[in-house]
Amino acid sequence: MEKTRVPCGPYNAPVAAQPEAAPTQLVELSRVRARTLEPLLLEEIAVWRRELDWDFEPSAELVRRFVELESLGGYALLCEGQAVGYAYFVCEERKGLVGDLYVMEHSRSSEAEGRLLTAVLDAMIARRSVRRIESQLMLLAASLERPLPAMKHLRRFERQFMAFEAGRAIELPVRDQSEAVLDLWQEKRQEDAARVIAEAYRGHIDGEVNDQYRSAAGARRFLHNIVQYPGCGSFFAPASWLAMERGSRRLCGLCLASLVAADVGHITQICVAPAARGRGLGYELLRRSLVSLAEAGMRRVTLTVTSANRRAIELYHSMGFLTRRRFAALVWEGF
Repeated sequence: MEKTRVPCGPYNAPVAAQPEAAPTQLVELSRVRARTLEPLLLEEIAVWRRELDWDFEPSAELVRRFVELESLGGYALLCEGQAVGYAYFVCEERKGLVGDLYVMEHSRSSEAEGRLLTAVLDAMIARRSVRRIESQLMLLAASLERPLPAMKHLRRFERQFMAFEAGRAIELPVRDQSEAVLDLWQEKRQEDAARVIAEAYRGHIDGEVNDQYRSAAGARRFLHNIVQYPGCGSFFAPASWLAMERGSRRLCGLCLASLVAADVGHITQICVAPAARGRGLGYELLRRSLVSLAEAGMRRVTLTVTSANRRAIELYHSMGFLTRRRFAALVWEGF
């Protein structure tokens, strides 16, 4: 069992004031019980609420469940028998995903975070079928600047976490869409939605961040994940809008929403097919989602966007979104 010395107290305190640091152990999650992670998970839930306005409890409950089943790949960092950090991963076909990484505030350091990240990367790379690893860890400290494991295989993409005060939605002017019909989400249009996502992101920077955007099959899996699983909140059909070409009823745009807390909504996806751009369709789809979320009692709406997507950021700023956090989308390839 690997051991090293990592501070269990505040890592930014003066060195002279620190007691001798207790040793930590890196252990597989399959050797840890959910109760050992409970203080760690409770703190992470509080931090997600404080920093991002998200209710992390549904995700934490999945961690508890799969840890108890000994079916979650990853590692815990233990200090004197208590979990002070953890990271987990999932692999699907040729891609691995770092699902989460969190170290408690009193034990947080670049060394502790890097050690967990190295462990999950090594575990995925050891599976020779995995050729690409992705992650978007919004709570990873200084993810845009600091050295990270496997740097020679790493690309970083700056992303922004933005927020909108939902009470302002009613102030946004309606933009007439004479060439399109807008309607609420219909489950039967999911295959068409996957096609639109693949068309919209062809050659786009976000296809480098998330390779599911590169094909209709990948977009289909992406849609299934955001509709069925709580990673981006609970899918909220009453605020998810579709745009169809008038006459043909061919789908040409969409804006999907979820609830990430009792009073906070999140835009999980917004895109417009190339042939339908340039007439304000994206604006009107987003406006309708914002109004719907406000009418449902949301006080705030959030979204994430890649910083290189300047046109989207200009749109969001013009509508009243403000950037609250910058973080890195991480992609490892060529290992």
